[in-house]
Amino acid sequence: MTALKKATFAGGCFWCMVKPFDQWDGVHAVISGYTGGHVENPTYKEVKTGTTGHYEAVEITFDPSIISYHEILEVYWRQIDPTDAGGQFQDRGDQYRAAIFYHDKDQQELAEASKKALCDSGKFSKPIVTEILPAVPFYPAEDYHQDFYKKSEKEYKEDRAKSGRDEFIAENWK
Repeated sequence: MTALKKATFAGGCFWCMVKPFDQWDGVHAVISGYTGGHVENPTYKEVKTGTTGHYEAVEITFDPSIISYHEILEVYWRQIDPTDAGGQFQDRGDQYRAAIFYHDKDQQELAEASKKALCDSGKFSKPIVTEILPAVPFYPAEDYHQDFYKKSEKEYKEDRAKSGRDEFIAENWK
């Protein structure tokens, strides 16, 4: 039996980052939460102020014998605007920046190679600014944020529709 692995990504509002990963075979869990900051066990209210240093992020537990980290990276890049250093789509502020948090040397190398490939592709006219950082403690968000797209389908669809994310994805990640 293959040991499960973790992958952690920030890509703006974590509500919009769960569903794209949740639908893949080999993904066992996608947890919304906070990482990268200086406050232990932060709350949504604290993180939303932008003063904790945390990113809104998702922690993915996956089976690498079914879905590879490389495949998960491909899903990740197609959810974000990798050229935006000020947040993602309608969500502005440091807590909404995009970042890849690697859990080991292999993930670091794959993340850096995937970022370089995207830079070299010429797909975007602006620089790719998504950070690649070592994984640090991840704090699950409050229960009402977990699986938000399932629990609060109407609010999720409304928020996502006004965010501009889907239009960006359609235009840039055909």
